[in-house]
Amino acid sequence: MKINKFIVFGSLIVGTMCVSAIFAPAISKYDPAGVNLENALMPPSPAHIMGTDSLGRDLFTRMIYGGRVSLSVGFVAVGIAVVIGLVLGSLAGYYGGWIDSVICRFIDIMLCFPAFFLMLSVIAMVGPNIFNVMVVIGLTSWTGVARLIRAEILSLKEREFVEAARATGASDFRIIVRHLIPNGIGPVLVSVVLGIAGAILVEAALSFLGLGVQPPTASWGNILTEAKSTLGIAWWITVFPGLAILVTVLGYNLLGEGLRERFNPHRKG
Repeated sequence: MKINKFIVFGSLIVGTMCVSAIFAPAISKYDPAGVNLENALMPPSPAHIMGTDSLGRDLFTRMIYGGRVSLSVGFVAVGIAVVIGLVLGSLAGYYGGWIDSVICRFIDIMLCFPAFFLMLSVIAMVGPNIFNVMVVIGLTSWTGVARLIRAEILSLKEREFVEAARATGASDFRIIVRHLIPNGIGPVLVSVVLGIAGAILVEAALSFLGLGVQPPTASWGNILTEAKSTLGIAWWITVFPGLAILVTVLGYNLLGEGLRERFNPHRKG
């Protein structure tokens, strides 16, 4: 079997980011919230390989702890979106009729609202914190998953293996969960991987605007917010978080592109 280069490169980047986030306490000896004004705005050096911020906190430490937050938001938010999308999309595709019409109209209504501005409005009302960010991103990002799984189930529900399951007396729930979703999950996996990249970007944007993860908890977005006041004198506070976001999102996009090719029914070979 030919190994897809996008999957390899994407997996390496994503795996590296995940490992550094999981083992953050073992990687760095500094406290991510530890203030030391004597070391404020130190450039990269052997003692602080990414320099320090305006409060003397080690930037490398805050970066890897911020990676924990950003990746957690991505996984949890997409998990919420996948659960909602699978449930609604499966019901619409399997039962059709008025159920399909109601769910499709609801999806159309959700798609009418600009997602980012909807998130801004909701978070402004409920308050900015990491839990609210996860939930709001998840509740506004499920429509793509629902449409994908609905389309897959529409094409699968008349197949012979589904008719055989019905003939054996299998319930609708069992047919959907054990037969239809596993056979139609391929495109959904691609959407999930790309959705994680999108959720990381949204979290960074919300934190940059002050409506996401709040200091002193580190996230890549609020590190960039702190960098605005030192942009002309401390380039490292802007460059390293920006590169982290770029590389992580690139890794997930490469992995998603590789999975798209792998699950493409028309691919050669």
